[in-house]
Amino acid sequence: MKTINHGQHHREVQLGSGSVHVFANDEVFASFGERVYEMAEHNLRIPRNVYFSYTPDAHVGIGTCIGTTAVWNMHDGFVSPSIVGSDIGCGMRVHMTPLHRDDLQDKNLKRKLIEAIEAYVPTSERGQTDFTDISIEEVVKHGLNGLPAAYLAKPTGEPGEVSRSLTHVEKHTFAFDHAALAHIPAKSWQRAWGQLGTLGGGNHFIEIQAIEIAEENREIATEWGLFDGQVVIMIHSGSRAWGATLGRDYTKSFKEAMFKWGIENPEPNLVYAPIETAEGQRYLNLMYSALNYAVTNRHLIGYSVERAFQDVLGKDFSTPVLYDLMHNYALQEYHRNTPMLIHRKGATKALPAGHFQNPKAYKKTGHPALIPGSMGTSSYIMVGADSGAKNFYSICHGAGRVRSRKATKEIVTIDQFERALRVGEDDEIMVNHRSLAAILDECPQAYKDVDQIIDSVVGAKLASVVAKCKPLIAIKGV
Repeated sequence: MKTINHGQHHREVQLGSGSVHVFANDEVFASFGERVYEMAEHNLRIPRNVYFSYTPDAHVGIGTCIGTTAVWNMHDGFVSPSIVGSDIGCGMRVHMTPLHRDDLQDKNLKRKLIEAIEAYVPTSERGQTDFTDISIEEVVKHGLNGLPAAYLAKPTGEPGEVSRSLTHVEKHTFAFDHAALAHIPAKSWQRAWGQLGTLGGGNHFIEIQAIEIAEENREIATEWGLFDGQVVIMIHSGSRAWGATLGRDYTKSFKEAMFKWGIENPEPNLVYAPIETAEGQRYLNLMYSALNYAVTNRHLIGYSVERAFQDVLGKDFSTPVLYDLMHNYALQEYHRNTPMLIHRKGATKALPAGHFQNPKAYKKTGHPALIPGSMGTSSYIMVGADSGAKNFYSICHGAGRVRSRKATKEIVTIDQFERALRVGEDDEIMVNHRSLAAILDECPQAYKDVDQIIDSVVGAKLASVVAKCKPLIAIKGV
């Protein structure tokens, strides 16, 4: 295994089947285990790969590492459900508030907010919302455009203005051939309706955070409506069972197709097919339906959290969305004047100022790239750099796990978890669970040091920090 050091935290590791570009500082790079490169070797056996890379939060996943960017040309390339991941459309969303962190010092007030949010957003896997006036068919077909107008932020009245709910998102609707929905079983439709607007378990969360503006990007922060000490709401969730079922079903169907075609790979959970095959096209179409579900799910969580704030702080309280984006998907994008299918599995798009793929609202500055930390540590709001083109404008999607859930429960004690959350201190990070044992596998000790991850991204000149977000309240699902 030969490594070429390109400088600026960028190394190219040459393997038997091709090269994996790794963006990580020395400390993070040294922490990557052999299995990470073994998975890259197996992924690079997929024919005609254009580019393959790891962000610094890369760690072992099912079939493919989380933290992967993998690229094929549209005309002769491949699509892989394994490189998309099982939680299709999983991503981040941030809402702004007019509050300053000093306004949320009272623990009783924070407890009221936690209880109000849980009244609107189910946090158990069996919990269901009751959006009776929303058509799940319209949602999976049209994304945010499929919602009744009452759920979208009202325009301020400027001529030709569109709701901020539609303009300040990575994409508000993903077009696809709706005939593909005929392959969805009836039970999936019913389950999807009940889960719309729910958080889910694992690493998904709602956090109330206070931000610190990075001096070098203060002008951008002001342009976005951010200020020092501002309280923001960060949401992490995805397409729930709708996407998970698709991922599971199409992993099975792709395996069957690969067996029929005589294709083998040493990685048993890695599946793929040419884009233009019936299998490839059906998966892509249904994957887009899951992206529509995911962006709408996060939107409705944000809508519900705003209602909770209004219950506690007054009916006129407003939480405009800053941005919504995904980090598990495969999308056609234009790079090097060529249409390419960009797979990002646990990787976040971070476009610079002036890039044509930016939404209109962020054409001038580049869009916010939302990077969560681990529970109890800081998260970040970043903006892409021009030199991010070398990694197809992909950066990290979070801190990245350093140990499994099982290992975390065996190694980390409740006392250690409590100290990480500063339980009993004036600046305690308050959580919605009375017993931390229920969420011990999500403690900060289960993850890499997010500051090292951000240092790697900044040092690689893929993006820069606009704001650091320190948690005040953490709401987790189980």
